[in-house]
Amino acid sequence: MLGGLGSEQTATSFDVESLVKWTWDGRIRVPYFQRDFRWGQQDVTRLFDSIVKRYPIGSLLLWQKPAPADELVLGNLRVSAAETSRAHFVVDGQQRLVSLANALHREGSRRAPFSLFYDLHEQAFTTKGSTVRGATAKPWVVPLPVLFDLQELLRWFADNPAIGDRLDQATEIAKILRQYQVPAYVVSHHDEHVLQDIFDRMNNYGKRLTKAEVFSALNSKSGTASDDNFDFSLIADRVAADLNFGKIDENTVLRALLARRGPDVEREIRLEFSPDRKGQVDFPLEEKDTFFQEGEAALVRAVRFLQEVAGVPHITMVAYKFLLIVLTRVFAHHPDPDPRNLQLLRRWYWRTALAGPSLFKGSTTGTTRQLTNRVRPGDLSGTVQDLLATVPGNRYPLPDLGKFWTNVGEGKIVLAAWWNAGPRSLLTGEQYEQAELSAALQDSSTAANAVHTVFDRRIVRETLRSSAANRILAPDEGLPKEGIDTELMSRPLNMGDEAWATVLNTHAITPPMSELLANGRVEEFIASRRSLLEKQLEQFLQRMCEWDFENTPPLEDLVIDEGQDEDEDGSF
Repeated sequence: MLGGLGSEQTATSFDVESLVKWTWDGRIRVPYFQRDFRWGQQDVTRLFDSIVKRYPIGSLLLWQKPAPADELVLGNLRVSAAETSRAHFVVDGQQRLVSLANALHREGSRRAPFSLFYDLHEQAFTTKGSTVRGATAKPWVVPLPVLFDLQELLRWFADNPAIGDRLDQATEIAKILRQYQVPAYVVSHHDEHVLQDIFDRMNNYGKRLTKAEVFSALNSKSGTASDDNFDFSLIADRVAADLNFGKIDENTVLRALLARRGPDVEREIRLEFSPDRKGQVDFPLEEKDTFFQEGEAALVRAVRFLQEVAGVPHITMVAYKFLLIVLTRVFAHHPDPDPRNLQLLRRWYWRTALAGPSLFKGSTTGTTRQLTNRVRPGDLSGTVQDLLATVPGNRYPLPDLGKFWTNVGEGKIVLAAWWNAGPRSLLTGEQYEQAELSAALQDSSTAANAVHTVFDRRIVRETLRSSAANRILAPDEGLPKEGIDTELMSRPLNMGDEAWATVLNTHAITPPMSELLANGRVEEFIASRRSLLEKQLEQFLQRMCEWDFENTPPLEDLVIDEGQDEDEDGSF
């Protein structure tokens, strides 16, 4: 007998308007065996671009069956779903449906990756625009929720009469969005295992699940209930939103939470909460809820340490992710370190960042295991001293500023140093805030979107193109990515000479360098700026690593109690 679905499937199509409203109403749901949401801003943008161009976006596979009342979490949306006899569970198409439902909803579109607009002048989707109805600096850049709602769209044009000639164009785009037909297969098969088999074949053949996805699937509470605690992506989203830290990848979040519970973060996860689990863990009897909640709390404390003590504002400037994993274990067992141990922990972070993942055999994996094993529950000073002992006390060479890349450890160290110099905006003169950096980078895995080249590649020698001296950290929305030498020579009209000199100084550009820039002496500018950047980097790392100081623990840990080691006759 062949088995399979037989005739229990229907080929049909649904317009986007219906699919979105069903998702908002809770009629469309996500089965527990689905992956977490994985798309980024570019994926969401391409989806809407394909719809407007009437390109195919693939078919959906929906599993029709009864569903109880539930509280759903779909991207940025929370939906109170009523009990229904005909819910549609998404077997294939989750990324597309969640993207549509969020980007076209006023609340869902408030945060990346769903914050999207349509530029009527450029006739293209963009991530830059206003999120409120009414007069704006660029009224022709329309938020998608406004474009999707005809009444809202008419009010938008009423509030912005200057773009009245674009109304027909906007209503045409809105019509295409609402009426776009998405092909779908609706299956009413009663056997859940058949649907799991289909899902496995569609998503696992040729593309393996990540470790975090496997862990979430294995530890979900039920087949229908949504639970934020069991979603590493949502934990990463909360950290990004609450702390402006950027989005930590799910596998790093998993390893950080595993590190809290036990030093071997590469242990077998399928038995994590099983009585048959082998290997050391610090909380053998804890519930799954506690694992996620306490793990997230420890991760948040580690991130706050990086931002507030170590001077690392964003995940894209963490030199190596294993450092965050180890810190999560430290702050899980020692949630409120004293000032002295915080200072020593900062030394350890920066010295280890310079040493890199080759401290121990096995590169990143071996180094992570060795370091997490040095975290002693109940002994903070012992933990910090053991960690410091893993890093040689001698100074490490400075990162090479002749070769600068935002996706390598040395480049991230340099970026953190630049951020700690308090860079100011070339457009406003104001010092950048962490929220601005986070907004510029969104869900990027590197800081490349906030880094600009000084000279266009056509006017600088090839050997100097990748020099750090040819880069500026400036998370400004209005700056070009390449060739900002013109901006560096153009003082804004609303800024005085002294204020402008202060702005340039925060980017390691002195008045003599400005003269070199104005006279087109490119190579001399790069050489002069590199020399200054190296000096500033050395000073920053000296301040963080404190090479010339003893690693003595807090004074109270050195005090010997009266009578300790005292002989019977009163002598020592």
